[in-house]
Amino acid sequence: MQSEIFQTLQHYLNQQVIGQEGLVEQLLVALLADGHILVEGPPGLAKTRAVKALAECIEGDFHRIQFTPDLLPADLTGTDIFRPETGEFQFQPGPIFNSLVLADEINRAPAKVQAAMLEAMAEKQITAGRKTYPLPKLFLVMATQNPIEQEGTYPLPEAQLDRFLLHLDVDYPDAEHELAILRLNRGEAKGDHAQNTPRVSQQSIFAARQEVLNIHMAESIENYLIRLVMATRKPAQYDTKLAEWIEMGVSPRATIALDRCARAHAWLKGRDFVSPEDIQAMIFPVLRHRLLLSYQAQAENVHPNQVIAHLLSLVGSA
Repeated sequence: MQSEIFQTLQHYLNQQVIGQEGLVEQLLVALLADGHILVEGPPGLAKTRAVKALAECIEGDFHRIQFTPDLLPADLTGTDIFRPETGEFQFQPGPIFNSLVLADEINRAPAKVQAAMLEAMAEKQITAGRKTYPLPKLFLVMATQNPIEQEGTYPLPEAQLDRFLLHLDVDYPDAEHELAILRLNRGEAKGDHAQNTPRVSQQSIFAARQEVLNIHMAESIENYLIRLVMATRKPAQYDTKLAEWIEMGVSPRATIALDRCARAHAWLKGRDFVSPEDIQAMIFPVLRHRLLLSYQAQAENVHPNQVIAHLLSLVGSA
């Protein structure tokens, strides 16, 4: 069963990224839902480690790209190289042609690089000159960004943020997990390896994605999902405070993402049906980067998580 393979993978990742069980689960949800991931949090909280640990377990080529302000689109996509021996130009693929791409500190990339990244993420292809080149069938961008240090950064536009299936928040571990992290790091420095790295084939991933799509979702759950989405577009019908906070609601892409992610979450829990709890668990990473908050909400330091929590309290699942 594909579920057993992913349970083994989840157990391994929880041992490698201690105290971030929610992050690990959502990484696997994104993999099962065939979407890209944006991981955000203060420095030193194992964002890159989590992404690299997942990449090491998946069959396919992996490449890490360190985004900097002087990066060019060709550094990402590749370019035509003149070959003197043939007298012709030959396309040299860039690092984006790997199955798994870690875009480290993606918000340090200038606008032209972000535009090239947008085409790759949305269309699974890149254009160089007059030709278009397809990317691998298994193609997943796992990006990180640091929300604290903003000097020398280029905030991602809403159009590109919307291309990420999930926006994952990483927070500090508690004291017990901090001690476990310390001991794990000490053991790794000594060369200890407690468990072999599991390997998940691309065939297993594609088969698991089909199982996820076959998860049953009752009509009442579909209606609950739609009501949540519509409440972001017409918040005044539900609550004055919600209307003051939301400048613009989410697009149909968010509806599709929430459906796929709720199914993947249910599948990881070993169920063959979607419950309201699956939608409630996944609505935060699906919507937090898609909601456009008003100036008033920003002035009051209202976090998107507060808006989503208030939204859930207003829209009943029954």
